[in-house]
Amino acid sequence: MFSIANNREEDPNFLDDELLQVELHFKRKDERNLAVSQANVGWQLDHSLKTINEIWKALANSNPEEYTSKFNVQRIVVHTFGFIPRGEAQAPKNVRPPNKVRLDSLKLQLTIAKQNLNTISSLDKNAFFAHPVFDHLDRDQTRRFLKIHTIHHLNIIADILGE
Repeated sequence: MFSIANNREEDPNFLDDELLQVELHFKRKDERNLAVSQANVGWQLDHSLKTINEIWKALANSNPEEYTSKFNVQRIVVHTFGFIPRGEAQAPKNVRPPNKVRLDSLKLQLTIAKQNLNTISSLDKNAFFAHPVFDHLDRDQTRRFLKIHTIHHLNIIADILGE
C-alpha cells in the first residue's frame, strides 16, 4: 500500500544542517564544473538563499484566509520522495543570482535567512506561498519544500565539486 508521507515539515530547526553546509561552501563559490551545471557554486548558493528569503516574504505577507488547498500530484511526488529532478524548471527572475556572486552578499543573505527561518513557526499555519507548479503551499508544506529545494542545490554543489 502506498502512502503519502513527508508532506509537511514541523521542526523549527529544519534547515540548520543545510545552512551550515551552505556556509561551508562559501569559500568555493567560484568553482564550476560545466559537465554538471553551467552555473558555479556561488550561483547555487545565492539562488538557494534568495529562494529562502523570498519565500519567507511571501509567507509573511500572505493572508491566511486566502489559503486554498488543492490536490496536486507533482507536489505530492516531490514532497513524498524529497527529490526535484534536475533541469526541469527555471528559477523565477526574483531568485536568479547576479552574474558575479559576492561573498559579502552571500553572508548577508545567510544572516537574513537564519533570522527569517527563526520566525516561521510564529506565522499562521495557513500562511502560504503560491508556488508556480505546486499551487498554494501552507507554512509547513513550504518548510518541506524549502528543505527539498536547498538539498537539491547542495547536491548539485557536491557534484560540481566532485564530492
